[in-house]
Amino acid sequence: MTRKKVGPVQSIMQSIAASKPGSWFFARTLHHFDRFFLWISGGRITMSTILAGLPELNLTTTGAKSGLARSIPLIYIRDETNPGTFALIASNWGQKRYPSWYFNLKANPQATAVIAGKSGEYVAREASGDEYERFWQQAVDTYAGYPNYKERIHGGRSIPIMVLSPKTD
Repeated sequence: MTRKKVGPVQSIMQSIAASKPGSWFFARTLHHFDRFFLWISGGRITMSTILAGLPELNLTTTGAKSGLARSIPLIYIRDETNPGTFALIASNWGQKRYPSWYFNLKANPQATAVIAGKSGEYVAREASGDEYERFWQQAVDTYAGYPNYKERIHGGRSIPIMVLSPKTD
């Protein structure tokens, strides 16, 4: 396993976020701080990027039940074989339930993502087989928390990976 290089402070922050108390805390607070940083930076940077060195985007989905636009900052994994495509790991910080954005993408795979201040339209699908394994390895190489989250999940819940590709008309 080849972990991507981050600085010492970023490494410590990733370790804290990967711990059970850290993930509990950050699952409830971090998205609020990230939204604020996205707002003041024009969608270019998040608190997670600064503190933990993680690549983040702002994903807007359509609510599966409400039909309303829902936005959330998320770590993304760029596809090394196709630069316009990326993956989102539905770990939900190792909690018992899937994240709501996962259900939103399953119900309506059309989404908008803002990456480094640039907005794009995407279509989502769930990864499986070799593609799943490839993205999972890239995710583990990007963020130390994913293996911990996988260990904490009980009851047979898997960690889905959603692949988003640019929308073509």
